Amino acid sequence: MFHKIKSVTPLANYRLLVHFTEGCCREYDMAPLIQRMPVFAPLRDVPGLFGQVRTDPGGYGVSWNDDIDMDGSELWENSVPVSSPFDSLLSFADATELWGLHESTLRKAVAYHKLVEGVDAQKYGKQWIVTRNAMEREYGPAPQR
Repeated sequence: MFHKIKSVTPLANYRLLVHFTEGCCREYDMAPLIQRMPVFAPLRDVPGLFGQVRTDPGGYGVSWNDDIDMDGSELWENSVPVSSPFDSLLSFADATELWGLHESTLRKAVAYHKLVEGVDAQKYGKQWIVTRNAMEREYGPAPQR
């Protein structure tokens, strides 16, 4: 299953904090790869390079430059889950993609009080956020893709 990356944050000791669109967060330790594989050595040897990690367009992986990148599958499979205050929160766009719905479906669910504003969903500026629990309650488990 493909796990789309929402964001990545560099941490101390060559670790990455990776937020996935499913609403979970995982930590990946780059140190063993940096020690073992010459392609990753610049992350240790070039000052500031490790901190320049960015999510690739489409969320398929992360990269530092044109020569150094990491696939999202590797980041998912060889990382450990960590707690985050944002666990189980999904943007409407991410939730509708995971459940195969149209975004207007969730806006209508809020309007008809199927999703309770302030409890199940909340708007921040132009962005709506929904809890995974509310999505599972109303639409069942997210289909495997």
